[in-house]
Amino acid sequence: MSPRPSAPPPGPAPTRGYTATKDQLTDRLARIEGQVRGIQRMVDEDRYCIDILTQISAIQAALDKVALGLLDDHARTCVIGAEDPELQADRTQELMGAVGRLMRRG
Repeated sequence: MSPRPSAPPPGPAPTRGYTATKDQLTDRLARIEGQVRGIQRMVDEDRYCIDILTQISAIQAALDKVALGLLDDHARTCVIGAEDPELQADRTQELMGAVGRLMRRG
């Protein structure tokens, strides 16, 4: 697998798989950010541990949903859409690595 560049190549910015749903993605992330702030308030207010854990679980589920959407978009556009077979193989391996990391979490 070829190494990923640390900076984008010169020229126009590449189109990412999530470009079509970027507004939805940023809205979801903003909601998750609000949930995290809510947990901070709960801790500041000395709320019951189980209530805080319930909110943490909700945030994890929301992040999982974001991750699955990104994986789906990546598979459809960056992997399947790669015209070069070697690039497609590299991106498939990269995708499976991301799936593995997500599954190990927790």
